[in-house]
Amino acid sequence: MSNGEIIIKALLQTEKSSTYQPAGKYLFLVVNSANKIQIKKAVEQAYKVKVKDVNTFVSAGKLKRVRHQLGRTSDTKKAVVTLAAGQKIEVS
Repeated sequence: MSNGEIIIKALLQTEKSSTYQPAGKYLFLVVNSANKIQIKKAVEQAYKVKVKDVNTFVSAGKLKRVRHQLGRTSDTKKAVVTLAAGQKIEVS
């Protein structure tokens, strides 16, 4: 995976992620197979900012039920990206 568009799925705007922004942290939804180095390069390339740190976590999928059958939503990987001092991503 060398393309930033393939690694980063979305910049997440949630109530919790909005509390991170004053500290220069942003929450991204990323591909499950991406590692921290790939995420860092993809964010730097896509948003033209300097990344200081990347923390990742996997949210387990939930059990869902459709009629009499049990199913499961897929696991999602999220990354909390800390930018260097003075750096900012414009969020609308």
